[in-house]
Amino acid sequence: MGPSGHASMPRVLVLGGSGFIGRHVVAALRVQGCTVAVGTRHPARHGGGDCRAVRMERLLHADDWAGLLRDCDVVVNCVGILRPRPGETWERVHHLGPRALASGCAGRGLRLVHVSALGLGSAARSGFLRSKRNGERAIRAAGGDWHIVRPSLLDGEGGFGARWLRRVARWPLHPLPRGATGRLAVLDVRDLGDAIARLVIEGGGDAREHELGGPQLRTLAEHLAALRRLSSPRPAYTLPLPDWLTRGVAHLCDLLHWTPLSYGHWELLRHDNCPRANALPALLGRTPRGVGLAPAPPSSPAADILPPCPDLPS
Repeated sequence: MGPSGHASMPRVLVLGGSGFIGRHVVAALRVQGCTVAVGTRHPARHGGGDCRAVRMERLLHADDWAGLLRDCDVVVNCVGILRPRPGETWERVHHLGPRALASGCAGRGLRLVHVSALGLGSAARSGFLRSKRNGERAIRAAGGDWHIVRPSLLDGEGGFGARWLRRVARWPLHPLPRGATGRLAVLDVRDLGDAIARLVIEGGGDAREHELGGPQLRTLAEHLAALRRLSSPRPAYTLPLPDWLTRGVAHLCDLLHWTPLSYGHWELLRHDNCPRANALPALLGRTPRGVGLAPAPPSSPAADILPPCPDLPS
């Protein structure tokens, strides 16, 4: 039964459906048999299927969403920007647009699944993190059937940050900020897509806010080392960087729109960025995929027919 009481699978609008997270959400929903419409800034670039022009920074009132929501049962919001662009500010894209969307969904009785992020503490100084936090508050205030998803760092094909980290991992020298001591629960973006599809179709029970992470907890240095082991048996040398230099480089990267390093990410790396209670295994109904792990060797024929040996007492 769909969330609106339909016997068929829900009709879903995925905002940001052509982006890194959105593409995997769309794929997971289609595997489950959902009818999916993709909301994107440039629908003409994505041939085939139901693609709709969506500019989050311009849809700042609930009524602005009426046409886009009229034939949907569920909306998934994957829209996000790392840095402001002309006409697109963090406040409009992460706060004011989602606030209007949440009000529009609540007024029509639609489920909203909103993708946010871990680490949005009240002490955040970054405008990126503050706008994300304000967006969450606005969604809670709108009422209705809403879910907030907070993933840790993501890995997978097609991600801007993931691609950079994999590239850096292959370097023989890893420049590492001294202050990047927080642990990450890096998760495979395919698992995030599957978890969101589960929320779309079944909801989350009594839970409204879902913190998601992978099975391994690692610092940035440990994550890079794990990625490097996939391509080289030789560990990389490390170059510790002082925090003042990392902070300055992060601001410069924001100014030049270069690399995924930003001041917001620098703030996140200084603290743990892992779930307090990981909802991912329950949403998946299985163990999440590991990240930075070598593929398991194929089992022998004997392993398929013999029972496992019992554990010996220690």
